[in-house]
Amino acid sequence: ISRKQHQLFKAVEVSCCVKYFLFGFNIIFWLLGAAFLGIGLWAWTEKGVLSNMASITDLGGFDPVWLFIVVGGVMFILGFAGCIGALRENTLLLKFFSVFLGLIFFLELTAGILTFVFKDWIKDQLNFFINNNVKAYRDDIDLQNLIDFTQEYWSCCGAHGPNDWNLNIYFNCTEFNPSRERCGVPFSCCNYIINLRLNSELDQQKYIHTKGCVGQFERWLQDNLIIVAGVFVGIALLQIFGICLAQNLVSDVKAVKANW
Repeated sequence: ISRKQHQLFKAVEVSCCVKYFLFGFNIIFWLLGAAFLGIGLWAWTEKGVLSNMASITDLGGFDPVWLFIVVGGVMFILGFAGCIGALRENTLLLKFFSVFLGLIFFLELTAGILTFVFKDWIKDQLNFFINNNVKAYRDDIDLQNLIDFTQEYWSCCGAHGPNDWNLNIYFNCTEFNPSRERCGVPFSCCNYIINLRLNSELDQQKYIHTKGCVGQFERWLQDNLIIVAGVFVGIALLQIFGICLAQNLVSDVKAVKANW
């Protein structure tokens, strides 16, 4: 091989820096996805879903396990494709990684715009979502823990107030409700141990949170708008950075192959 040809090959070699940086970036992504997926599948096994597949179709309330499984599954697949694509210099896997990551970024951007444009409709859907989960509070331990955490963190009770718990068969105030929790609320609504919905709202405030979670969530968003926006911008920049690294590596691999 001539000196000129040797210099040409050297000039178009794949950047080791980009290659191993992308590999490291994706291996963290892949391990996080594996952890989320593992937690989701473990929770499914603990609840006996895998031995009773009919329970998958039970959509009475939101099951937090689904969030772990879906997010973990997507992260696992993308991280695996990015790792192998970078290590093996496989342009097909690298293109899959960058296109899929770009699609997720586009969906996130679209969701953000639609949320701003249709904020009233989103608020109605949030009310519907919370009320559905109030009804299913005792049906799933993970859902119960999620609602309790939300009500404790935001010092709220129900979607709009404590009376939303009338939707739950254990807490409603109907005359024929035999439950010992009749006219009560979950412990996460309480300031003190007493948790009955008393007649006067002034009396209620002494013992339970009287503000709804929808209003408290909106207030929290307004108070932490900069932090929330910063997190979303940071995630978006990481995605763009990953796409750029993958495309850069694809260009290097194609340039090397073109000189063979």
